[in-house]
Amino acid sequence: MDLGYAGKGVVVTGGTGALGRAVVGRLLEAGAEVWIPVFDSSELESFPFAGHYAVHTEEGVDLTSPDAVGAFYGLPKALSASIHIAGGFAFTPLSSLTQNDLEGQYRLNALTAALCCQAAAASMTSGGHLLNVTARPALDPAGGPHLAAYTMAKAAVAALTQSLASELRPQGIGVNAIAPSVIDTAVNRAAMPDADWSSWVKPEDAADVIVFLASPRNRVVSGACVPVYGNA
Repeated sequence: MDLGYAGKGVVVTGGTGALGRAVVGRLLEAGAEVWIPVFDSSELESFPFAGHYAVHTEEGVDLTSPDAVGAFYGLPKALSASIHIAGGFAFTPLSSLTQNDLEGQYRLNALTAALCCQAAAASMTSGGHLLNVTARPALDPAGGPHLAAYTMAKAAVAALTQSLASELRPQGIGVNAIAPSVIDTAVNRAAMPDADWSSWVKPEDAADVIVFLASPRNRVVSGACVPVYGNA
C-alpha cells in the first residue's frame, strides 16, 4: 500500500529508541524524509540509520524547551507528520511519590508532546498529521499499582490528543495517539525477566499502526487513542 510519504518530511522524537527505530525503518521504506531530535550524541552510537541519506539528526535538542523545539521544527522541509515517541517511565508507589516524580513525568511525557504538537502544527501549511504515544494505563488507570505519576502524565497526553484533534481539524491537521501496553524491548525484558514476553507488543507491529495513522493515506481518523495491547 502506498501511504503517500514519498517526498514528505516526518519528525520522529525518540527516534533512536526501540520503538522509534522501528518507526523510522517503516518511514524510510515508505519513502519519507525523517528528522530526529537528539538530546545526547550517545543515542546515535548504535543507531542503525545514522548516515542514511534520508535521515537527519539534530543533536542537543531539549524537548522540554519551547525555544529548542521551535528551532528544531524550523529545519524539516515539507513537513507532513510529526510523531512523538519521546517520553519517560516511573514505577513509584504512593508512599514514596514526590513532587519531582510528578513534575518529571509531566515534563517528559505531556510537556514534550504539547510543545512538539504546537511547533509542528505551526509548520504545517498544507495540513498533516500529529501522532502522540500515550499508554494503556491512561485508558485503564486501574490496570496496575505504583503507576500514578506515569498514568497521570500519559492521561494528559491522551486528553491533549483529543482536544487538539478538534482544534486543528479546520487546518486540515489530524491528531491521533496509540496507547500501547508493554512493548517488547531489551530494556523491558531486563526489567521484567519473569514476565510472559510473548504477550507483549512487538515494536514493528506498533510502528505499523503509527505509520498508517500519521500518513497522508489516513484521511478520516482523528481524535483517536488507539489501544495497542498485543495479546495481553
